[in-house]
Amino acid sequence: MALSTRLMMRQGQSLVMTPQLLQAIKLLQFSHLELSAFVQDELDRNPLLERADDSADAPDAPPAIDRYGESERPDMSDAPDWARSDLAVDGAQLAADLGTDVSNAFDADTPPTPAAPAAIEDSGLSASAWTGSSGSGGGDGEAANLEAYVAAKPTLAEHLAQQLMVARPDPTDRLIGQALIDSLDENGYFRDSLTETAHRLGAPEARVAAVLATIQTFDPSGVGARDLAECLAIQLRERDRYDPAMQALVANLPLLARREFATLRRICGVDDEDIADMVSEIRRLDPKPGRAFGGETLQPVAPDVIVRPLADGSWRIELNTEALPRVLVNQTYVATVNANRVSEGDRSFLTTCLQNANWLTKSLEQRARTILKVANEIVRQQDGFLAHGVEHLRPLNLRTIADAIGMHESTVSRVTSNKYMATPRGLFEMKYFFTASIPAQSGGEAHSAEAVRFRIKQMIEQESVDAVLSDDAIVARLKTANIDIARRTVAKYRESLRIPSSVERRREKAAIQPQPA
Repeated sequence: MALSTRLMMRQGQSLVMTPQLLQAIKLLQFSHLELSAFVQDELDRNPLLERADDSADAPDAPPAIDRYGESERPDMSDAPDWARSDLAVDGAQLAADLGTDVSNAFDADTPPTPAAPAAIEDSGLSASAWTGSSGSGGGDGEAANLEAYVAAKPTLAEHLAQQLMVARPDPTDRLIGQALIDSLDENGYFRDSLTETAHRLGAPEARVAAVLATIQTFDPSGVGARDLAECLAIQLRERDRYDPAMQALVANLPLLARREFATLRRICGVDDEDIADMVSEIRRLDPKPGRAFGGETLQPVAPDVIVRPLADGSWRIELNTEALPRVLVNQTYVATVNANRVSEGDRSFLTTCLQNANWLTKSLEQRARTILKVANEIVRQQDGFLAHGVEHLRPLNLRTIADAIGMHESTVSRVTSNKYMATPRGLFEMKYFFTASIPAQSGGEAHSAEAVRFRIKQMIEQESVDAVLSDDAIVARLKTANIDIARRTVAKYRESLRIPSSVERRREKAAIQPQPA
């Protein structure tokens, strides 16, 4: 057969992910802090975007969900295709899922929408409309943030340097002390070698040791110690509690960690009551004196969804207005520019800005809708937990939620990442409600792993010194409660709760509750 060149027409499908579509997928898994930073960057970059001052005249958005019954399941027919598919699925399947709605929404050739007659048209998300209450504005009339004027908390090095200026007037000692302070780790320990430090500074080792001893008298108590035993000894000396018996206890901390109280009583030469008091004294000390200064400022967690009980026993699920950015598109500015003579480059730039602004507002609104729908189904599935506590937490996985609301499970995973839900039971990350399933002993309804872990914790908290439960005993008790679980699983859950073994617990309880003479 001879080789030849010819033209052929073939029809096929291919997956094309536009930058806007990729960003929309990424936008879904942002936390509220990451989302606020992203929106602020867009506000700085796009002249057509403005932050909303007050949404009193904004159009109504879909209300909060008041029910979680079967008939109230959310309709996903209006959701974008990226909310019902996944990048990891087969390309042909994803191409089939991607409809014309998404393509048109991000089409670069889409002409700008006509200018609205109002000065500013809200074409995006109005945060207050999600809950029916207006939010505090972000405009020029906003009250000053007093937290911006609060003095920064001093670091550990700054705190110690101020004390060094008073304790050591000699300039050479101050230089040595500053070098030692700079060598402390975040917990306040001096881990370097005194000999190497003295050699590096070109100073006698005895002088460096004397300056270090001075630093060890600074606040916080225990700072500058070279190990845990020295840290505890410094604090005990300041409390005038470092007697020979306590000194022997501090010198044998590994025995204390293993709860070998009988050996410690013999070494320290004390009775049961004294060893219990000494152990309590040790536990009141701070093993990491520098941690109050070394950590970064913790950002308080703001819930993305708020769940409130209603009088009829159902739940009201609403988005938190404080966690939702509010942006508007200034259509009047577009009309003003188009009415004047502008160059083709300026007109193209304005068109691109308008398309990006419309895309952002639509994506923010769809992100809020998706979070609300996922939260609604989680509340419907975990109604027992909200009403009665952790013992009624049901086994739940991503696929169950995804099938119920018509999304892909990867989208549910993105929605629940870094998102928090405020409930009458407390503040929980959405991932908390997804737990593994532990089968029932007689083939009944499965149990949640988190609920079983809670049962184990309760059993151990209620045990007495005469009836300390082993892992086998816990397994037997759980099986009487129709929970089929292996001993190694009980040990794993116990270790995750930081609960020691039955032998260590028995030793500890015996020391805390000494037997009568």
